Amino acid sequence: MIRTAVPADLDAIAALHAEARASYYRGHIPDDAFDGPAERARTRAGWAAAIERGAVLCAEKDGTVAGVAAFREVDTVMTLTQLHVDPKRWRGGIGTALHTACVESWQRAGVRTARLEVFEQNRRAQSFYAHHGWFPDPDEPRADTHLVLRLTVPRA
Repeated sequence: MIRTAVPADLDAIAALHAEARASYYRGHIPDDAFDGPAERARTRAGWAAAIERGAVLCAEKDGTVAGVAAFREVDTVMTLTQLHVDPKRWRGGIGTALHTACVESWQRAGVRTARLEVFEQNRRAQSFYAHHGWFPDPDEPRADTHLVLRLTVPRA
């Protein structure tokens, strides 16, 4: 089930976020950069603000938050800022369901293109996004250690 996140989801979302990020950052950047106390506090505050804006979708499975996605306009461009699935539940359709819900929301809002950044070492995520129609941004292919991808949002 995909639903809008509520404040009571914050602890589960923050824990899922930390576990998912560790799966692709560990061994590539220092642990404190993605899992230290300061970073956990910063990302928790970011999730709390996103939930408050109503811009977070949760995938719930068996009564727990199994995936999460967040999006917002950044410099007038719809941006998928986060999409994480509990690593124990990968390849079960949760990411696809979240992605579909994001695209449907963008379609309702009249969004024509979207963007995201994906860690250059995260090949699994890059494959997922390519499968869902994302392509390298021809104008801005990189942002530091991340690849920039675009999606032409199909009409509803």
